[in-house]
Amino acid sequence: MSQECVVCGKKPLYGHNVSHANNKTKRRWNINLRRVKARLESGEVRRIRVCTNCIKSGRVKKAA
Repeated sequence: MSQECVVCGKKPLYGHNVSHANNKTKRRWNINLRRVKARLESGEVRRIRVCTNCIKSGRVKKAA
C-alpha cells in the first residue's frame, strides 16, 4: 500500500541524516496519513487514506 494522500497526492519526502562527522545516510519523512470514512463526490461512502492536513482544512467530507 503506497504512502500517498488520495486527496492532494502528497508523498514522503527523501533526504539524508547528517551526523556531526558529516556522514550522510538516507532517510525519509513519512506523511501523517489516516484511514477515514469519507463521502466521495459521487455520493458513495468509502474508507480512504488521507493526510491530516486535508482533514484539518476541510477538503474531506467525513461520513457519520
